[in-house]
Amino acid sequence: MTRDHRYTVVDVFTSRPLAGNPVAVVFDAEDLDTEAMQAIANWTNLSETTFVLPPTTPAADYRLRIFTPRSELPFAGHPTLGSAHAILEAGLATVREDGRLVQQCNVGLIDVLIEDGADGRQLAFASPSARITSLPVADVAELEHILGCKLDHAVEPAIVNVGAIWVILPMTDAAAVLNLKPDFARLAAFERRLGVTGLTVFGRYPHGELALEVRAFAPSCGVDEDPVCGSGNASVAAFQWERGMLPADGVAYLAAQGRRVGRDGRIKVHVDANGQIRVGGSCITCVEGRLAL
Repeated sequence: MTRDHRYTVVDVFTSRPLAGNPVAVVFDAEDLDTEAMQAIANWTNLSETTFVLPPTTPAADYRLRIFTPRSELPFAGHPTLGSAHAILEAGLATVREDGRLVQQCNVGLIDVLIEDGADGRQLAFASPSARITSLPVADVAELEHILGCKLDHAVEPAIVNVGAIWVILPMTDAAAVLNLKPDFARLAAFERRLGVTGLTVFGRYPHGELALEVRAFAPSCGVDEDPVCGSGNASVAAFQWERGMLPADGVAYLAAQGRRVGRDGRIKVHVDANGQIRVGGSCITCVEGRLAL
């Protein structure tokens, strides 16, 4: 006997369909075990697929499990925003008086901030606290081989853990980011050896509306290049804050991601004077239907 599950695909970090990063959201997932969830995520073949469950704590509005095509993640950014958008559209949660939802996931409780304005609905997640560790010199040298270019050693890369674990690598500028052509097989082996989710690189624009160009690679998770990555951008912000690359009194900036894979994502990042990070943007639903399982 099959059971239908409501299913939606939300494009995240864009107000235009097909320009951001889609997340598949499966509702009413209580009857699905881990093996079934992983099989569905492998089948959708998106960067992430999420499963909406009742919370196990009264402090949360819902619970979320997040899967890549190959593994489960304790937290991820664009699935958090897209799932919150889908849950609100489905009427499964109501925005609290203080303008937020509370998501329960494997990393803990995550605040999702909701703001309706002239530019439509904007969602932002409060990033989990980052744990930052240095990357050994030998691994920095290996990155040069993986990326096929010499790195600027003025600011050394690091491993940043916000639930998803990213190697964060600053590049000389935005053009250097866009020109990268990684060796994905070698990068996947590098990620597995270090036990990280993937590699996120960023470079600055000299002027204009955009502050950064960002790219995120996670071939060990089955995602050679993630179109637009929330946890990667949160990790980039945490890295810049820890390295003194941002104003001490806080900053808000706009990052771009996805152009090398035919997307055009926009990520709004806010870092306050205490180093607390919010990452957000627009979401739009592109698919609504049912999974017959």
